[in-house]
Amino acid sequence: MPNNEEDVQYINRFLEGDEAAFNKLAEKYRQKIYWHARRMTGSHIDADEIVQEVLLVLYRKLKDFKFKSSLYTWIYKITSTRCLNYLSRQKVRRFLSLDEPEILNIKDNYDVLKNIEDKDKLAKLDQILKILPAKQRQIFILRNFEEMSYEEIAAVTGKSVGGMKANYFHALNKVMEKMNE
Repeated sequence: MPNNEEDVQYINRFLEGDEAAFNKLAEKYRQKIYWHARRMTGSHIDADEIVQEVLLVLYRKLKDFKFKSSLYTWIYKITSTRCLNYLSRQKVRRFLSLDEPEILNIKDNYDVLKNIEDKDKLAKLDQILKILPAKQRQIFILRNFEEMSYEEIAAVTGKSVGGMKANYFHALNKVMEKMNE
């Protein structure tokens, strides 16, 4: 995904001292960061905390951004790393409850998985994602909810495209198997 010209302008303005430009970037990506973290952690509270961590990292490290990938990809890499670190700290948490079921009303991402048509199935998918190994969960989410290509996922995770495809295949098989139970 190429760099968005608007993002480049905001970054340059921020690096010149314009705090409002950073706020524009934060607002642009806040919801995307939140939903990625929410799907990875399964928790509204933890996702909110990760959003704050990611924005803080972004604020501190934006001067180091080299434009070798899109800002979007870089932010997802930071978010994914924070989520995986969180999951490692929490050990393996199975069957986390959704702390706010009304958040399942995802208007922007609701139609991403065309075979998921109602809240019951979406809730079931949420529970299945929580029992997937963290790396498979991450790839499944990036591929299906964020609609990233394997190349973009490889850039975010630092893994090979072949490895991404294999992990995605295993994750997809587990999800489909559990959805059909």
